[in-house]
Amino acid sequence: MYISVPVPAVETTAFTGGTVLPIAAGGERAEPIENGVLVIADGKVLAVGPASEVTVPDGARIVDATGKFVTPGLVEAHGHMGIHEDGEGWSGNDTNEMTDPNGAGLRALDGIDPSELGMKDALRGGVTSAVVKPGSGNPIGGRTAAVKMWGRVVDEMLISQDVSVKAALGENPKRVYGDKKVLPSTRMGTAKVIRDAFVAASNYAAKRAAAEEKGEHFDRDLELETLAQVLDGTLAWDQHCHRADDIATAIRLRDEFGYRLVINHGTEGHLIADYLAEKDVDVIVGPLMTSRSKVELRNRTLSTPAVLDRAGVRIALTTDAPVIPINFLIHEATLAVKEGLDPVVALESITINPAAMLGLDDRIGSLEPGKDADVVVWSADPLDIHARAERVYVEGREVLTHDEAAGMAKVADPFGATYINVP
Repeated sequence: MYISVPVPAVETTAFTGGTVLPIAAGGERAEPIENGVLVIADGKVLAVGPASEVTVPDGARIVDATGKFVTPGLVEAHGHMGIHEDGEGWSGNDTNEMTDPNGAGLRALDGIDPSELGMKDALRGGVTSAVVKPGSGNPIGGRTAAVKMWGRVVDEMLISQDVSVKAALGENPKRVYGDKKVLPSTRMGTAKVIRDAFVAASNYAAKRAAAEEKGEHFDRDLELETLAQVLDGTLAWDQHCHRADDIATAIRLRDEFGYRLVINHGTEGHLIADYLAEKDVDVIVGPLMTSRSKVELRNRTLSTPAVLDRAGVRIALTTDAPVIPINFLIHEATLAVKEGLDPVVALESITINPAAMLGLDDRIGSLEPGKDADVVVWSADPLDIHARAERVYVEGREVLTHDEAAGMAKVADPFGATYINVP
């Protein structure tokens, strides 16, 4: 019989001697802190600054980070961990409910398996949080969920399910439903499905408000309630689109209905970077290291992030895991720097930028007092291809330690006090 024992304890911990890269919220730049001190307690950041200014509490556990770099946990802006289980085939793939073009009533939260291998891969790459999204087979895919990459039950890992709704333009929905000979089989049809859904949601919200004012009963509709939350600004609209014309359609729909748009992928965004900047649209770029597996990826280039940033577009990077293994998220940033992206922006694009785009920056994305104590200790500058995530903490709990002698990482077992070796 398996007996559960307490998970590794959360305690007051002070990281000393290393270079702290705190990352800053609010669009400001945070300078590296040489010989920095980071203190975490009760799962939150307590203090951060130079050793001359931060006092280490009595009794704190000391982590000597001399010669190393300390950063906030990385944030994957667009992944499918736990819902598209790596290596599990059809039995573990719950990414797309492709039986109805409008999946607004679906929730990624209901399909996430916390024991999926991708979660451990995430920790190995310093990724502590991710926005898990339904797939791109439907014009409207469903509600996303922001979760931590370690835990027993997804509800305990949840940062927020009030993040966004995934939607898709371009090849995917027209292929899926075109093969079925039903709407939508064209780009026009896909846009119509989305327009019809928002018109219905707007009417629904008006009728609901009128019923509430009169004190009358009103029948709920899960799809329309979710879309009404997009219209009132509670949820962002995560729009999958690659081609420049599809990106323009996404902006056109945003302008018609007034919701908060985030472009996902944006493969040809570099072709209309000035237009995206003018329209004040955030872009989650990537995956950058994938093949040109379909026509709309023909203009994929590693220079897209740099071009968008120079134009004034706020960017995040994504692996689209498991398309690219999630532990390669840091390498996407490194390769983007090689192609001209500012190194500071590269780190922001996998920490504070995705958090801010999706309304999560009050908890994750930077090392600031009061925020979640999601911390990574790197063996070197994280943008150095040789750098390794040596220690990873989720809400103050050490969940990964790299064993140099054994050549593998040890991940804390969420169900017990032991560690699981991960090659």
